[in-house]
Amino acid sequence: MSYKSIKRAAYEANMQLPELGLVLFTFGNASVVDRSKGVFAIKPSGVPYKDLRAKDMVIVDFEGKTVKGKMRPSSDTKTHAVLYKHWEDIGGIVHTHSTYGTAWAQAQKDIPIMGTTHADHLTVDIPCAPPMSDEMIKGNYERATGFQILKEFEKRGLSYQEVEMILLGNHAPFTWGKTVNKAVYNSAVLEECAKMAYLSLGIRPLAPRLKETLIQKHYERKHGPDSYYGQVE
Repeated sequence: MSYKSIKRAAYEANMQLPELGLVLFTFGNASVVDRSKGVFAIKPSGVPYKDLRAKDMVIVDFEGKTVKGKMRPSSDTKTHAVLYKHWEDIGGIVHTHSTYGTAWAQAQKDIPIMGTTHADHLTVDIPCAPPMSDEMIKGNYERATGFQILKEFEKRGLSYQEVEMILLGNHAPFTWGKTVNKAVYNSAVLEECAKMAYLSLGIRPLAPRLKETLIQKHYERKHGPDSYYGQVE
């Protein structure tokens, strides 16, 4: 069975991460799913981006078990597997340790919606899930990380199709999308919103959140039924 297309797509997505300044050294990973085959391709663990090749991508199933590949898959593989298994509309996942996003995660704080850049993509704060319990950490840690994300979305009543990003408390960001290119895009958006919010609060510590009318206007003009942003295809 050939997995060339998803290996190539996963490789190209992973290579975008250092180009966008979202990762250093071996930090982070991107994966691409093939639901017809019940597998996904993911970066091998601990391999520097400069040394990566498309053929190095590891093919794993939705339990996180290697199907094809000579290298160990990313240490975050089971987190990706849980999300693919439970969220059937996503086609790609990205995990980074980008500077500003990770700083908000380490502070255990949601990234507040403070400006229209954020509202162009979301109508809510970028959520930060709390750190996992000791029991979860000492157990199947990476698998538990996936369930911590699922649990936080359920607790907040969020839709994973609308909110395609999250922070893990004391850890770092995860993003996803219908395609892996959208997941990469979402990682860059998360980082930029995190940076803008940090700088805004540094300039004015009690700066207010964006008012609801502006949130709705900017989100709806891009994503609403009468959207008018961009070109008609």
